[in-house]
Amino acid sequence: MDHSYFQSLIMTPPLAIPSKSRAVAASISPASSQTLHDRLHKRDSITAIRQPKVLHPVDNEDLKLLILENISQDAVRAFQAQGFHVDHYKKALSEDELVDKISQYHAIGIRSKTKITERVIKAAHKLLVIGCFCIGTNQVDLVTAAKAGIPVFNSPFSNSRSVAELVVSEMIALSRQLVERSHEMRQGIWNKQSKGCWEVRGKTLGIVGYGHIGSQLSVLAEALGMRVIFYDVINIMPLGSARQVNNLPTLLAEADFVTLHVPELPETINMIGSQELAQMKMGSYLINNARGRVVDIPALIESLQSNHLAGAAIDVYPQEPGSNGAPFDDQVNAWSSTLRSLPNVILTPHIGGSTEEAQRMIGEEVSLALSRYLNYGSTLGAVNFPEVDLRAITAEQPNHVRVCHVHSNQPGVLKQVNEVLSPYNVEKQYSDSKGDVAYLLADIADVSPQDVNKLREMINQTSANILTRLLA
Repeated sequence: MDHSYFQSLIMTPPLAIPSKSRAVAASISPASSQTLHDRLHKRDSITAIRQPKVLHPVDNEDLKLLILENISQDAVRAFQAQGFHVDHYKKALSEDELVDKISQYHAIGIRSKTKITERVIKAAHKLLVIGCFCIGTNQVDLVTAAKAGIPVFNSPFSNSRSVAELVVSEMIALSRQLVERSHEMRQGIWNKQSKGCWEVRGKTLGIVGYGHIGSQLSVLAEALGMRVIFYDVINIMPLGSARQVNNLPTLLAEADFVTLHVPELPETINMIGSQELAQMKMGSYLINNARGRVVDIPALIESLQSNHLAGAAIDVYPQEPGSNGAPFDDQVNAWSSTLRSLPNVILTPHIGGSTEEAQRMIGEEVSLALSRYLNYGSTLGAVNFPEVDLRAITAEQPNHVRVCHVHSNQPGVLKQVNEVLSPYNVEKQYSDSKGDVAYLLADIADVSPQDVNKLREMINQTSANILTRLLA
């Protein structure tokens, strides 16, 4: 899924959520031309001359991480190497299971199946950070997380190539009816035919959402000799010879293959329904590797049964089983058995980003972001939080304390905090806000061990405090 598809929507004022004492807003950070790796490497290179000091919570409580959904073992080992206690599970946990377990953990890592709801967050008394080891974050209540002072990190780039390559393979498989021929051979039936089988060369690919995945796919498709058009809600410079069209109906009417790469937003739910399917060319193909609710599946079934569409490839579904081996039947989605029975339909279990390369890079990117937040307070790359960072405290700076202060975005907060810090030398300080949440990092020099708990308690008592950590 590509977040850049709705960058223009993201730039609108944030949505405020009512609360008894305050309101919090969260939105998705606009995409950057630099990856999180690039941004962190640039900052780390500046401090490479002076060895950064590894910071720890002043209360010395061992940090416990809950890692679910068979996330890369490289990420697990990276956390363990830093001294974190890690509980690793191969499957997703239900809401009830999470509510039962989450109170003992300071961080959680998930993929797409685990749902971090408001109920889960309210039960997570120690939770400091959430890591989504995938592109999407719609499985997390971002607003409630921000309200609780919990940043959410994801990996918006790392599996883009894997998804793009899957789309290419699906286009070829659909146009050559490979799934049907393979199934017949496994049944012992020899059925060599060319009717209804096509080359992709010279065909038109229509990409809905020209972000990280869509743009990579555009290049791959042109290398196969395809003509590429795309639709996005913002004007984007095309790569190669791709051409942007003004609206979705134009794309649907021209494309031989339509592939979707958009996030799940209110504006994209069922964006491909009966009307849109009727606008597609007779004998064309639909591919959805974005989000399950973007396509009206019953309407797609009707279009396939009427032979208006020649085939489809679906990797994501409105409801998905929680673990491998679980049935994908009508109890999961009422139309599952009908969809499974249709010819020239490729069904895959949400494997768009499931390659060794993608999972390794996702594990590296998200584990790095979580570690930097837990160890240094950095929120670079957070999707629901102000992005704040400071250069590292070095090993040559004893008795330095880093204040990580999440607070409501309201007037007078910095005055209160700076009054608390005024007896000390504030060496560096940076604050930023996002909606109704603000985040302050400050490095304080010459803080005695006796003053640390007093300092934290005084900041906790300020009127706008949401969450305060001290690292030393």
